[in-house]
Amino acid sequence: MADRIIKIKINSKEISCKHHETVLHAAKRAGIYIPTLCDDDRLEAYGGCRLCLVHVKGVPRPLPACTTPVADRMEVTTETDSIRKIRKNIIELLLSNHPNDCMRCEATGDCTLQDLSYEYGADGTRFAGEKWDLPIREDNPFITYDPNKCILCGRCTRICNEVVMAGTISLTGRGFNAMPDTSFGQPRSLKNCEFCGQCVSTCPTGALTDKKGKGKGRAYELTKVRTTCSYCGTGCNFDLNVKDGRVVKVTSAYDAPVNHGNLCVKGRYGYDFIHSFERIRKPLVRKGDKFKEVSWDEALEYVAQKFKSLLKKYGPSAVGAFSSSRCTNEENFLISKLVRTVFRSNNVDNCARV
Repeated sequence: MADRIIKIKINSKEISCKHHETVLHAAKRAGIYIPTLCDDDRLEAYGGCRLCLVHVKGVPRPLPACTTPVADRMEVTTETDSIRKIRKNIIELLLSNHPNDCMRCEATGDCTLQDLSYEYGADGTRFAGEKWDLPIREDNPFITYDPNKCILCGRCTRICNEVVMAGTISLTGRGFNAMPDTSFGQPRSLKNCEFCGQCVSTCPTGALTDKKGKGKGRAYELTKVRTTCSYCGTGCNFDLNVKDGRVVKVTSAYDAPVNHGNLCVKGRYGYDFIHSFERIRKPLVRKGDKFKEVSWDEALEYVAQKFKSLLKKYGPSAVGAFSSSRCTNEENFLISKLVRTVFRSNNVDNCARV
């Protein structure tokens, strides 16, 4: 039953999909675009923003694609004049209580609300009324929270509760005063937050941004380089955002096979060591109480001679190797092979084990 395949049509295109899929996910797989602000593949369907409304043949009202399950022989239309009008109205309502500071917003060029406003010709002047004028929260080391830019999509609170399961933030207040916040509005700290940055990764506007990357480059100026986290053996992937040869921030890689865009505090914010002046850049050999820079050939010869003398004097059980997760799997394999086949010892360990 779980693998039963059915046929539906989206914009007259026939698509094969599993019976438990939603219209939105079926459309995504088929490469058909349906706009949304509250959807994230890592989260349960929410149906909050209502931008993904579509027409289903035989149904008298539009349905949200993100919460509507597919049905055999269903026929869906994603774009009509009435649907576009509804979407533009929703965007106009969101913009009516949104700062008009795109020129200096940290999320410019990487803001879904900005992209949709452009696509649907919404400028925020249609609905006048009261606007938030709340203080920007920068009371923690990693995350800037501008509540004035929040659109109440619920993605930050949901990822914190559904994926991270930390329960740091939830929707507080009612009506115009509703917003995501910590309990009693307390500053984020290690007592109530894991600082994983998941909320930042899912935010579709500039409400939640990385403090460490602030002012260091627009999205179009950054080159993304896919890499693997070096802090443990899990193998999470993420994108290093590079400008002028320096890593300015880390962003999620949603197609990563291991972590699907999810990261911990070390993976997302622990990149300062890359450009640290304290990094050892050349081999060092101790001479008395000081270290002397030497060539790689000298260093390797020195290490080989030391190991030979130790093995000769104390035997294989006296030597071993402790490897690092910051090395590649291939490098860790080679150090293990060196110890087991050359030193004839089983004293091999790795920092990821603990």
